Amino acid sequence: MKWLRSIGLFFALAFISNGAFAQVGDLLNNFSVGVNVGVNLTSAQFSPSVRQNQLMGTVFGVSARYISEKYFGMICGVRMEVNFSQHGWKEFVEDFDDLHFQRTMNYIDIPFLAHLAFGKKFQFFIDGGPQIGFYLNDKSKISGDWDSITGVTVEQHTLDVKHKFDYGIAGGIGFEMKARKAGNFLLEGRYFYALSDFFGNEKKDYFGRSANTTISIKLTYLFDITK
Repeated sequence: MKWLRSIGLFFALAFISNGAFAQVGDLLNNFSVGVNVGVNLTSAQFSPSVRQNQLMGTVFGVSARYISEKYFGMICGVRMEVNFSQHGWKEFVEDFDDLHFQRTMNYIDIPFLAHLAFGKKFQFFIDGGPQIGFYLNDKSKISGDWDSITGVTVEQHTLDVKHKFDYGIAGGIGFEMKARKAGNFLLEGRYFYALSDFFGNEKKDYFGRSANTTISIKLTYLFDITK
């Protein structure tokens, strides 16, 4: 598939560039580990479309980061996380205030991110890269008589998750404060766009597209192992 080849080429170029930087940049060896916690504002892309609002969920887990070099003032490294993360969506129908439906889907998410930062004690950073996820379970809440209205898609209320492996692209921006011996504190906004579908997407299936999209606001604490 073209998008797979494009992603592969992007990361191949990134690794080549990283190797070139290592020969001319200031080599560093900063490995840090820690924890992160935050909130997810989630929705789902459906085709046919489903009218919805964002659902608020939680995200928390462990983090690791390796800073390899500094190149013309740009700090270069990689980040990895293993998180419990809630995705899903919340539906509404105009003029029917008693109709409510929400579905919360729990995942283990693992992002692999390139990390670029600028500054010293206070740093601005940009992260980006692939993310994979593993579906755990889900829970739905419904109220009102949905069968009494017409012209509203309701198939998603009862469909089971078919594809339990989730993958896509994540990217974010944020600020980091380095507190010397106290560690490093990062505040970040991140967006995840899934390239996979969680419902069946064959011709016989109702939905041609059913994918997670998530905005995360996270606080991360890292302490240095090597510096």
